[in-house]
Amino acid sequence: MKHARIAWQGGIHRVVVEGAGTLRLADGRTADAAEAIWLPPVEIGTAFALGLNYADHAAELAFKAPETPLAFLKGPNTFIGHQARTWRPAGVRSMHYECELAVVIGREGADIRREDAYDHVAGYTVANDYAIRDYLENWYRPNLRVKNRDGCTPIGPWMVDRDDVPDPMALGLRTRINGRIVQQGTTADMIFDIPALIEYLSSFMTLSPGDVILTGTPQGLAEVMPGDVVETEIDSVGCLVNTIVGDEAHFSQQPHNG
Repeated sequence: MKHARIAWQGGIHRVVVEGAGTLRLADGRTADAAEAIWLPPVEIGTAFALGLNYADHAAELAFKAPETPLAFLKGPNTFIGHQARTWRPAGVRSMHYECELAVVIGREGADIRREDAYDHVAGYTVANDYAIRDYLENWYRPNLRVKNRDGCTPIGPWMVDRDDVPDPMALGLRTRINGRIVQQGTTADMIFDIPALIEYLSSFMTLSPGDVILTGTPQGLAEVMPGDVVETEIDSVGCLVNTIVGDEAHFSQQPHNG
């Protein structure tokens, strides 16, 4: 089953995604997907992200593959839903998409053993962890301005139940820009697989329902520019669509202060 959150008719609703673009609300009403604003599919608690979790991606950036998970946190401001827009500031030289499998935690746990890890998973969704590499600073704060910018992490469109994805470590990933494939890979190539990540993170932090783990991206980086339509897709999970905007479109959406 696919679960989503939408803004529709003045309210925020949890919905089940049915065929032909129909969204079913908890009270039985249905909404047309074309009339809804997609939100992140779950109310995100702590958001973890993995750097360099695919060896080919580490090589692409001229880094050594990590020997322990290279994890960092992401703020709630950075997450937006399906079909939203992400800003590329003028003057930026390097902005890349990153197609990632996102694991949604469904049951609290600490010191979770590898063999029990999937018991704590609610489901899976797609994330696009945009990176503006101009802002890479140093090893003490490497991803603050790179990956925590407002609206810089689309996620969705929905969460697929864990049991509907029998083997999350054998899923194809791909990214298209304006319909052209620019990135392809498989979750089988992760350095640290999902059980390893849950075991590692829960060894020092309690994982709670709504926490999300972005599991990294394979090689295949390319620039995104204003006007580009970026699709990040993962087999058996979904296709997340996002549009890049420049300064004019971005600032025309911003509330005025004073």
